[in-house]
Amino acid sequence: MKILIVDDVPSWIRFHKNNLKYLNIENLEIDTAISANEALNKIEISLDEPYDAIFTDLQMESNYLPKLAGEWLIEQIKMFKEYENTKITIISASPSIEQIAKRYKVNYLSKYTARNSESQIYKKFI
Repeated sequence: MKILIVDDVPSWIRFHKNNLKYLNIENLEIDTAISANEALNKIEISLDEPYDAIFTDLQMESNYLPKLAGEWLIEQIKMFKEYENTKITIISASPSIEQIAKRYKVNYLSKYTARNSESQIYKKFI
């Protein structure tokens, strides 16, 4: 299983990685990106072997205003037919997380819930 974690805060990347590793998934590959732009580059490079799951923050670099960086990234991912079966989950503290997730038909998990739940919560997003 190949997973991409996108967040501009290194401690959140570590948090998500640790929770995913705790699930003991066989052949787990975790890749990371600290911006929507870096994530898009990794996604384009991986078209032959797409990620199975992508976890992205919403509030990162401000290059894509009025959209949030994570929202822009999701729009880009949705353009690749190679990624039509990839599970995308927004993990963010943004108050608009639910509305954005519904708009793009992706999963969401608030950072508050992620921080206060057991690692098993990640299972339903992969």
